[in-house]
Amino acid sequence: MGQVPGEVVAAAFAVFNPEIVVPCVQLGWSRTDAATICAARDDGAIAQLRRLLGDEPTALQRVDELLARAVAPLRPEGRPLFAGLLSLAMPAARLGAMWRRGDMLREYRGDSHTAAWISAGFDATEIGLLSELYWGLPMRSYSRTRGWTAAQFDAAHDRLRARGLVTDVDLTDAGRAAREAIEMHTDQQMAPALDALGDDADELCALMEPWGATVRAGFGYLGSGPHDLASAARR
Repeated sequence: MGQVPGEVVAAAFAVFNPEIVVPCVQLGWSRTDAATICAARDDGAIAQLRRLLGDEPTALQRVDELLARAVAPLRPEGRPLFAGLLSLAMPAARLGAMWRRGDMLREYRGDSHTAAWISAGFDATEIGLLSELYWGLPMRSYSRTRGWTAAQFDAAHDRLRARGLVTDVDLTDAGRAAREAIEMHTDQQMAPALDALGDDADELCALMEPWGATVRAGFGYLGSGPHDLASAARR
């Protein structure tokens, strides 16, 4: 998105506490600039993919073609992170171009998800608590990484409880339905990409799923996401 202020960063990423984000961004811009960060991100991501998958992984050209088709009809309005990626130059190597298009598709869905929960009347602390329960995690186990205070979570929990969406420790039926509706509305916003892929969507997933497994096994993607944590908790 360029060298934007912390307030814009907090708004675009949506789920992080602006009280933490704004001063951190101010400090960051005192030490580097957006062009340097973007170049380092491109170089690091592409180098990781090259290390783990090689310069020309099997079916790279086909995957790149399908991702390009999926991204082509997507529009930027209301989607700041997707729009920011549109402003960047496409990496020259096909491996880098494939990564950029995948990144664009991911951020388009992320922006769409934010639009879905905002339009459903939730704020960042509320959606964090609802999502944890929806994934099978205890409240405040994952969302606390977003910088919110205990008092802010207490207030969000009270608001959700007053709306009949949660109990002290779990979702109510109404809460689960509300959170599932957000997921459905997010998926509906992906219709342009899915329509563009048509019957080839399954092929794209089948080609990329082994790459994902290789990247995770090779520690190209560090850390566990909420779904990994939920699986571990169930075990």
